[in-house]
Amino acid sequence: MIIVHELGHFWAALAVGIRVETFSIGFGPRLFGFKRGDTDFRLSLIPLGGYVRMLGEQPGDENAVDPGSFQGKARWQRAIVILAGPLMNIILAILIVTGLFMYKFPKIDESGPAVITEIEPGSAAQEAGLQVGDRIVQFGGQTNPKWDYLVKQEMLNGNHAVDISVKRNGQRLNLSVTPRIDPKEGVGTIGWAYQSDIEINDVEAGSPAQAAGLKRRDVFVSINGQAVASRSIVQDSVAHSNGKPIDIEVKRGAQTLHVPVTPIKLNGSTYHIGVLYGDPVEIVKLNFADALAESLRKNRDDTVLVFETLGSIAQRRVSPKSVSGPIGMAKTSGEYFKRGPYEYLGFMSFVSLNLAIFNLLPIPILDGGTLLLLLIEMLLQREVSLAIKETVLKLGFVLLMMVVVFVIYNDLTKS
Repeated sequence: MIIVHELGHFWAALAVGIRVETFSIGFGPRLFGFKRGDTDFRLSLIPLGGYVRMLGEQPGDENAVDPGSFQGKARWQRAIVILAGPLMNIILAILIVTGLFMYKFPKIDESGPAVITEIEPGSAAQEAGLQVGDRIVQFGGQTNPKWDYLVKQEMLNGNHAVDISVKRNGQRLNLSVTPRIDPKEGVGTIGWAYQSDIEINDVEAGSPAQAAGLKRRDVFVSINGQAVASRSIVQDSVAHSNGKPIDIEVKRGAQTLHVPVTPIKLNGSTYHIGVLYGDPVEIVKLNFADALAESLRKNRDDTVLVFETLGSIAQRRVSPKSVSGPIGMAKTSGEYFKRGPYEYLGFMSFVSLNLAIFNLLPIPILDGGTLLLLLIEMLLQREVSLAIKETVLKLGFVLLMMVVVFVIYNDLTKS
């Protein structure tokens, strides 16, 4: 993804006649590489990013007057070079998701009403007076919301009251619920569940579930004779098993199977069987036009979600702990890698989109900060003084380092 990002800057620079001195994957000392034309293509020691160094790129550079330098080009040309990196990441995200949806598209049935089937004891939902069987007809400004909307809104509104209306026994009740911020994940949680078949999305290697013969796409029917209406029923049954075998009834295609599984503890954790849960979906293949349309929609929604999350962090509705750094990304990347190429590529597309958004934030030293400075100069129709540019760059570097330290601290406290 970094290579694609830097290729955007590289190709755009060549297109407007800027000489590129270095194309580096990583920072710090050069390990090895080769030179082609004016450019040194290199792999550097610190693998936490990359960069393209153009002739006369920095303010005050002695080569800035050279017609082949970055500073020597018109501002609109420099803006194109700056935008090309994030744009390539956006294009990459769109193309990856388009290809995935042409292979298989998870079609989710959202036709049913949002009916609460379970309330966690002591949760925000119970405190608000919500009950099992309530049908949610209004949440915030959304009428007849679907569960995907509700899940997103509870995550983004930690410690902030949200108006909710439910239908109960034919009557409409207007209530208020305040999601609580999860201390580990840093997002809001209400503590409710809804009616849905619970499917196994993944089985951990070497786990009790794998040893017992459970497989991906198995759908839970019952545990020890209790019908499974939500994933919390499965989780509670496993957690309170005390290590004794439990009888899990699953549906596999047209078959119904009874599978005995013995939960285990790891490093003092609660009992588990080693599965990831999800909602069953219909898998279809889309043609290129439909896949592209769905990809554009998904990437638009993901972009909106990123900015909504940033807004919620600023409003203290979401904890900054929800932000991950390189350690968290590596851990999550490894988890997706284990799930297979489809899930891993989907995660890669989301990270590529996030990389584009992050780089476009108006922080000095990032693409967005450089672009903002260019726009200011365009409005003023003159160069900002060298002293101001140098000060802004220094402040941007300090701010960026503070962000890096903070997200690494987040990763360490979560692990």
